[in-house]
Amino acid sequence: MSLSPKLLITGASGFTGKHACHYFSNEGYEVIAVARNITFNNDFQTERCDLTNKEDVKKLVKKVKPRYLLHLAGQNHVGQSWTDPISSIETNVMSTLHLMEALRHENPYCKVIVVGSALQFDPNQISTLMHPYSLSKTLQVVIAQSWEVLYNMPITIAKPTNLIGPGFSNGVCSIFAKRIVNMEMNKGEKIIQVNNLDAERDFLDVRDAVKAYELILTKGSSGETYDISSGKSYSLREVINSLKSLTTIDFKINSSVNNSKEEKVKNNPVKTLNLGWKPTIPLERSLEDSLNFYRRNNG
Repeated sequence: MSLSPKLLITGASGFTGKHACHYFSNEGYEVIAVARNITFNNDFQTERCDLTNKEDVKKLVKKVKPRYLLHLAGQNHVGQSWTDPISSIETNVMSTLHLMEALRHENPYCKVIVVGSALQFDPNQISTLMHPYSLSKTLQVVIAQSWEVLYNMPITIAKPTNLIGPGFSNGVCSIFAKRIVNMEMNKGEKIIQVNNLDAERDFLDVRDAVKAYELILTKGSSGETYDISSGKSYSLREVINSLKSLTTIDFKINSSVNNSKEEKVKNNPVKTLNLGWKPTIPLERSLEDSLNFYRRNNG
C-alpha cells in the first residue's frame, strides 16, 4: 500500500494539468490524473470522468478518496464563452459544485485548491463584467468559497495570472510561438496580427505556478485566496520582440490599435510569496521553451 499522499488532478490533459501531473509525481505524490480524454501514456493512474455529470463525480471521489484535490478542469477560452456561455458556466461552475458535494459526503477532509482566474470580476461592481468567461470563473470561486464557509471544508482559491511556457495553450504567447514556428516551416504569411501592441500583461511560467500550487496545498490556509503572478508586466510588443530574437525568420507585425493603454488586472502575490514561493523562470526562457515545444510538435 502506497504511503504517498493521493492527489487528484482534474483537467489533467490540459496545459497546466500535464505540467502538474509530472511535477507532483516527481515530488512523490500518488497522482490520479482525471480528464474526459486521457492523453498520457500510462505515466500515472488515470481516470476518465465527465465532471459535469453528478453521478460520475460521486463514483470518482468514492473510488479515489484523495488527500488533496487540484481542480484545474474547465473551459478557459474567452472567445468560446461568448459563443456558448451556457456551456462555459456549466463546465466551470457545475463541475466544481459536483466535486465539492462529492467530497463533502465521501471525504470532507480532503484539502482542495480551486483554480480561479485573474479575469474574475467583483460581483458588487457588475459593470466591470467583461465576458461570460469572467462570470463563469467568478461563480466557480463563489461556489467553492461558500462550501468552505457552509460546511467547514478545507478549500483554498488560487488565482493565477497569464500562464505561459511549453505545451499546447490558448494563451497569446503560445499563439505567437506557434505562428512563428509555422513561418519557419514556410506555412502561411510572415505576419503576426495583434490587436494592441501596447497592451500589458503579467506573464508567469506554468512550471512556477505549479510549484505555487504545491505550497498552497501543503501550507495554505482554508478560505484564503492566493494570487500567483510574476509581479512584472510586459507589453505584447516586448513579447513579440523577444520571440523575434529567438528565430531567424523576419516577419511583419500588424496592429489595429496603437498607443492604447489598458487597465491592468490586479494581482498581488504577497500571500503566496509569504508561503516561501517565488517565480524563478524568466520570460525569455518561457518563450524559448514554447518555441522549441512547437518546433518538436508541429506536424
